[in-house]
Amino acid sequence: MFARLNLYAHLSSRIRQVSVSPVSIRTYSQAKFSHPRSHGKSFAHRSELKQAKRIVVKLGSAVVTRGDECGLALGRLASIVEQVAMLQNQGREMMIVTSGAVAFGKQRLRHEILLSQSVRQALHSGQNQLKEMSVPVLEARACAAAGQSGLMALYEAMFTQYSICTAQILVTNLDFHDEQKRRNLNSTLLELLRMNIVPIINTNDAVVPPPVPSSDMQGVISIKDNDSLAARLAVEMKVDLLIALSDVQGLYDSPPGTDDAKLIDIFYPGDQQSITYGTKSRVGIGGMEAKVKAALWALQGGSSVVIANGTDPKITGHVITDIVEGKKVGTFFSEVKPAGPTVEQQTEMARHAGRTLASLLPEQRGEIICSLAELLTEKKDEILSANKRDMEIATASGRFSQALIDRLSLSTAKLNSLAIGLRQLAVSSRDSVGRVLRRTKVANNLELEQITVPIGVLLVIFESRPDCLPQVSALAIASGNALLLKGGKEASNTNRILHQLTQEALSIHGVTDAIQLVSTREEVEDLCRLDKIIDLIIPRGSSQLVRDIQRAAKGIPVLGHSEGVCHVYIDSEASIDKAVDIVRDSKCDYPAACNAMETLLIHRDLLRTPIFDQIIDMLRTEHVKIHAGPRFASYLTFSPSEVKSLRTEYGDLECCIEVVDSMEEAVDHIHKYGSSHTDVIVTDNEETAAQFLQQVDSACVFWNSSSRFADGYRFGLGAEVGISTARIHARGPVGLEGLLTTKWVLRGEGHTVADFSEQGSMKYLHENIPVPQGSFS
Repeated sequence: MFARLNLYAHLSSRIRQVSVSPVSIRTYSQAKFSHPRSHGKSFAHRSELKQAKRIVVKLGSAVVTRGDECGLALGRLASIVEQVAMLQNQGREMMIVTSGAVAFGKQRLRHEILLSQSVRQALHSGQNQLKEMSVPVLEARACAAAGQSGLMALYEAMFTQYSICTAQILVTNLDFHDEQKRRNLNSTLLELLRMNIVPIINTNDAVVPPPVPSSDMQGVISIKDNDSLAARLAVEMKVDLLIALSDVQGLYDSPPGTDDAKLIDIFYPGDQQSITYGTKSRVGIGGMEAKVKAALWALQGGSSVVIANGTDPKITGHVITDIVEGKKVGTFFSEVKPAGPTVEQQTEMARHAGRTLASLLPEQRGEIICSLAELLTEKKDEILSANKRDMEIATASGRFSQALIDRLSLSTAKLNSLAIGLRQLAVSSRDSVGRVLRRTKVANNLELEQITVPIGVLLVIFESRPDCLPQVSALAIASGNALLLKGGKEASNTNRILHQLTQEALSIHGVTDAIQLVSTREEVEDLCRLDKIIDLIIPRGSSQLVRDIQRAAKGIPVLGHSEGVCHVYIDSEASIDKAVDIVRDSKCDYPAACNAMETLLIHRDLLRTPIFDQIIDMLRTEHVKIHAGPRFASYLTFSPSEVKSLRTEYGDLECCIEVVDSMEEAVDHIHKYGSSHTDVIVTDNEETAAQFLQQVDSACVFWNSSSRFADGYRFGLGAEVGISTARIHARGPVGLEGLLTTKWVLRGEGHTVADFSEQGSMKYLHENIPVPQGSFS
């Protein structure tokens, strides 16, 4: 008896340890679900899963039980309960089909048997030292009978933390075959859902007979396990989404763990022939084949299905909510097969064609880029027509700022400028892939080279600016990289025709697939998880986009900058004309650009002087809204609105003005509030300028020139993929060089390391060999 009390005390303490405060869940419940949907067809795309109102979560034995199959995985279960409660509090109707009664009962019965044996031994032996005790094999139905009440008590205790009531329902196959029982079950579940109660459903394993092979009736699935129960329940209750959690990531094209096994993102009816099934789960009576059969049956009945991992500690805490949010988790079953390839297939196509692209002669890659430049001018009417449609749609929607619409706009002048930049790049591409950077004579007849090579597969995600597409494409071609492009919906028409022209140019040397435009409904966060097939991510867009990608990218380097807080410092020895012209150009030429001035720093001695007055008059004439920094505001009787933050990137005709006492203070301000993008000094004092250029730690530092020069085209790079503020790999405007990495090539004649040991016959020389300009491996 004491052992039994200890067991319950231990269980209660574990429940308290894994419970989460109700406060943490109610913050989520404010976002109420408001997407009523008539049941009929399953969802065609993951993104539509957000509309799911009635959801069944099936918890497999491997999810609910511990690794020793004796007892429950309490921490994991508590995390799942939290997610179900979160969705229930959003106004969804949640149901759980659960395993675990057998494992929980096995734990209870083992304690009972051990307790009984210990009492008998104590009574018969009269000795304090007990013999080693063994536990007999326990019958599953007895374990289920002993475990059902405890399992339900556990669920009830956990859901109570979130003020949610639960109800237990035990069913067998006969309950679905008997029409009256089916109606009763349906009525009971509907009433529970109406009362905001979460039904906890399980097969009545204490009385259920062993499964009979091939006992499915025509058009009806037999209840053999909780997979088939969940599928049957989903169809009977017209469920929108069935989430089946197991101990594998999802459905693989071959048994998980084998060398070539690939996780299937979307599974379509009819794909069964391409699947090789492995062994069943370590616990439970179903396997992946049973799960697929149940999932397809539910799908045919109008319920969407996702099979995912409920045991992985990295994702268990959010796997259910991620699925409902439409994120790429597990395997999604869909009846609608897309016309084009998946993003994974596109990546493989790009990688394969990219290797061919890298093997082309530099002149051949240059020909492709020149062809693209010609097409931009030849097809300008078609491009501008598509761009006009995008502009009209964006303007009519009312969802986009004027700055974003300006970025979306193309013109004949922009296309001509693009073509010029591409022709420049075509010339420089002849000195890219395979260039020898270093050559060393390691030993006699052993020579080492360091050569430039492509990075691999690039993913460029960009907002609005369709002119980014041909620029980035040309850089990828020049550097021999495969490329995936993900543009914003607002530029879809323009992006489509620009990509078609890019592929037309690529076709002249048979590498059409090297550049792919992702047009499927892939979320950016999902693309950032493809660390096995993407080598570098380059975001082009708002600072929020860049920050989101930097957070989402797991295991993939991100090249870019999150903000462009650029400064222009007007020194006490600056000339009036230079100062006015540079400030005007830096702020007003293109306010939405990342290299536009956002903060104007003015030396204190210039206040109330002609140079200060002319700068202020010019900004007012250009309709620039001025925000006063704290020190600047203190000098004014009637000041403009005081700035909320000195780290603001306005991206519009707005700027901050602040006062500093010296060049050194300007440098300190830039380091404290800047983003390491581009910073400018205006002065006629050469020594002051030299100190500024040396001390400011930004990607671009200018003297007496506009911040708007921070651009790959203006630097003579031909084009750029963006501006990087990182301190490794590439910094500043990233052109061709920034998209190359290196590899080491060693050429010998049977050399071994043993040859250079103390007993060996060879010695290291390590002599640098001069590399002539333009040498290629």
